[in-house]
Amino acid sequence: MAIGKITLAKLNGLEGWLWDEKVCGFGVRKQRRGTFYYVRVRHQRRQIMRSIGRHGSPWTVETARAKALELLGTLASGSDPFTASLAGETFGAEIERYLARKRASLAPRSYVETVRYISDYSAPLHKLPISEIDRRTIAVLLGQIETSCGAVTRNRLRSCLSAFWTWAIAEGLTELNPVTGTAKAEVAGSRERVLSAEELRKLWHALSDNRFSEIVRLLLLTAARRNEIGNLQWSEIDLSRKLIVLPPDRTKNGRGLELPLSTQALAVIDRIPRRNTTPFLFSDANGYKGWDQDKGRLDARLGIAPWRLHDLRRTAATGMAELGVQPWYVEAVLNHQQSGHKQGIAGTYNRAKYTDEMRSALQRYADWIDQITA
Repeated sequence: MAIGKITLAKLNGLEGWLWDEKVCGFGVRKQRRGTFYYVRVRHQRRQIMRSIGRHGSPWTVETARAKALELLGTLASGSDPFTASLAGETFGAEIERYLARKRASLAPRSYVETVRYISDYSAPLHKLPISEIDRRTIAVLLGQIETSCGAVTRNRLRSCLSAFWTWAIAEGLTELNPVTGTAKAEVAGSRERVLSAEELRKLWHALSDNRFSEIVRLLLLTAARRNEIGNLQWSEIDLSRKLIVLPPDRTKNGRGLELPLSTQALAVIDRIPRRNTTPFLFSDANGYKGWDQDKGRLDARLGIAPWRLHDLRRTAATGMAELGVQPWYVEAVLNHQQSGHKQGIAGTYNRAKYTDEMRSALQRYADWIDQITA
C-alpha cells in the first residue's frame, strides 16, 4: 500500500489506499462511491481497522487526522475506543440513504418489499452500530424470523441484509459482511398449513374491533391476498353490485378481479368508518403497515400452532372445496385463471367470470364460519 502525506491535493488523484507517513495508522481509500478515512492499529495481538467516515462535511483531511490521533491516543492510554462505532453509524441511521440508492434500481414492487424487510423485519438491528453487528447477531435475528414468519421470510431477509452490507462495504462503513456464513433455511416445495375448525373458532373469537382484526376477517371471508385487503381503497368497492373490484396492478398475476362479497364481508366493510383524509380503508396512506406487530399481539392471545396470514387463503379454498364447491369456481375466487381447468387452450377461450357461482361459494363458506364460531 502507498505511504505518503495525506493532503487534499493527494485525494484528487488517489487510486486505492494511501497511509499517512506521519500519523501511523491513519489512512484513506478511494472507492467507487467516494473517499473514506480509516484508522488501523494492532491491539491484543490482532489488527483492527475501522472507518472514520466519508470525505466531506464533517470529515476533511484535518478533522479525520485529528480524529485518528484522538483514537490512537485513547488506545495508547489503556482504553479501547474501538468498542463503539468510530463514525457513529448505526444500522438504522443508514437505512434512508440505502433505500434512496435502491429506489432507482428496483421495480416498484421489489422496492416496497425491500423497505419492509430492511425497516420492519430488521428492527432489532436499527440501534446497533454497523461495526458491532456480527454473524452471531444476524444468525439470531434470522432464527427469530424463521420461527415467527417461516423459512421463506428468513431467506428473503437474509438476501436483503446481505445486499445492505455489500453497499455498506462499498460506502466505507465497514469491512466485513456479517451475513456471510449464515445458513439458508430449507424451504418445502408447497406450504400446506390449513387451520382447523377449532383453530378458526379460536382465531375468530380472539379478534377485536381494530383495523387489523377487520383485515383478518376479510382475508378469511374473501380468500384474498394480504395486500389486496390491506391496501384496499374505497374506490375498489362496488356496493351496488356487492363486489371488490381490483385493477390488474393490484393483483399478483396482473389480471383484474371482481370478487363477490358475502353478507358477512359486507357487514365488516359497512362498519369501517370513512375518513376524508385517506382513500384507504385500513390506513392513513399507502396501505396497511402494521402486519408483524399486530399479528404478534394476536398470536399472543391465540395459543395455536404457528400460522401465517396467507394460510387463511388456503384455509378458505380448502373449506369451500370441502363444502362441495366445484374446483374451477374455487380457482375463480382465488384468481387462478391459468391453472387447473383453464390451462392451455381452455384458458384462452373460456373467459367466463363465474360471478354468481363465486358469490354462492363465498356465501356458503361465510355461513359455515358463522356456524363454527357461534
